[in-house]
Amino acid sequence: MNFNTIAIARITVTALKKQLEQGDDILLVDVREPFEHQHFNIGGLLIPFGEIMQHAALFDTSKSVVCYCAKGIRSQIAIQRLQDKFGFTNLINLEGGMDAWQRLYPFS
Repeated sequence: MNFNTIAIARITVTALKKQLEQGDDILLVDVREPFEHQHFNIGGLLIPFGEIMQHAALFDTSKSVVCYCAKGIRSQIAIQRLQDKFGFTNLINLEGGMDAWQRLYPFS
């Protein structure tokens, strides 16, 4: 059994919002389902959790890739799987996901 010891990088909602406002070159990847994305999102590429492994080639390894979901759980699992299989080192999980974003920035 392979136990991956690669730590998962995390970013807070506040830090991500600041980086986006500064124009930092970040790829956002929403791993939620299309209906969740349509309800509320912060932009980025929609790749549902169940399809993430088939779309790994879309991830630009030259920049930070912030993955998000509703609470940060699916995106964390997606990152773990991508790191295990493809060795990505540039993936970052959004702490608290869209729930945390909407609590802090309900009108953004």
